[in-house]
Amino acid sequence: MSRSDYPPGYHESPGPMYGPQGGNYPPPPAYGFPSFGGPQPGQPAAPYPTGPNTPLFPGQPGGYPPGPYPGQPHHGGPPGAGYPNPPPMPPIIPPTIPSDALSSGDEFAARGSNWDSLSIRHAFIRKVYLILASQLLVTTAIVAVFTFVQPVRSFVQRNQAVYWVSYAVYFITHLVLVCCKGPRRKFPWNVILLSVFTLALSYMTGSISSYYDTKAVFLALGITAVVCIAVTVFCFQTKVDFTKCQGLFCVLGIVMFVTGIITAIVLSFKYMLWLHMLYAALGAIAFTMFLAYHTQLLIGNRKHSISEEEYVFAALSIYVDIVQIFLFLLQIIGASTK
Repeated sequence: MSRSDYPPGYHESPGPMYGPQGGNYPPPPAYGFPSFGGPQPGQPAAPYPTGPNTPLFPGQPGGYPPGPYPGQPHHGGPPGAGYPNPPPMPPIIPPTIPSDALSSGDEFAARGSNWDSLSIRHAFIRKVYLILASQLLVTTAIVAVFTFVQPVRSFVQRNQAVYWVSYAVYFITHLVLVCCKGPRRKFPWNVILLSVFTLALSYMTGSISSYYDTKAVFLALGITAVVCIAVTVFCFQTKVDFTKCQGLFCVLGIVMFVTGIITAIVLSFKYMLWLHMLYAALGAIAFTMFLAYHTQLLIGNRKHSISEEEYVFAALSIYVDIVQIFLFLLQIIGASTK
């Protein structure tokens, strides 16, 4: 009855858990954090190794070598210093229609009785699509070379200054063909300017395509072909007149131009994938609508149509729309496959 069945309390403990050890053994370390400035048992003394791959103890082998590792195309981690730059953005320029290139489409309407004007319109459409096919053939060939030939692909990625030179050539020739009536309608200056414009835009397209996998390029090319064919068939069959919405398309072009400039400035300071993909999705939708608008201007059986003398401008407009759709789709597909 004099002995309690309960364990002693904290303050009633008779003494330390272990008695003092004999000999010259050092006392065990106290519980809790060690004193400030004291050496840590089993740890190297200061200064500590600065690099992540520096061995902690003498004679210990070093860490893993820095990336990239075999089979890994890029460094791990977010883009920054020492990492490859993201691919350049597509060319930014608002699609415009000169006022002198438009005319009333009543005399070219398929429901009319003026068969001479209708035959002229059909010849005009054939000429435009022949020029467009030549432009797309040149662009496809350049994209194939920049995608499949590895030395050319590496050269393009290393020398981005050539891309910006082609950008300047593209911008100047585009403005000349759109704003200047004389060079746009006078042979052979219109053909020369259109050829230079096509080569510059083809080089830019090939440069952007060189940053993506071959599978992504082929997939974007196939989707672009399907979209263009579907839009063309829709424009030939539908009763919806997109040419009545010139003000809407003008505002849409200005919005895309300003958005592209702001996006390029923001991405130059800090790369944000979601912003790039948002701009690419908006661009693909906008230029699909521009393709429908320019196709109906070419057909001529709507409220407005392109004059028969403007075959260079008609081919240029549809060509730019198709290339822009391909580039925006390529960025979306390429980002999803990485």
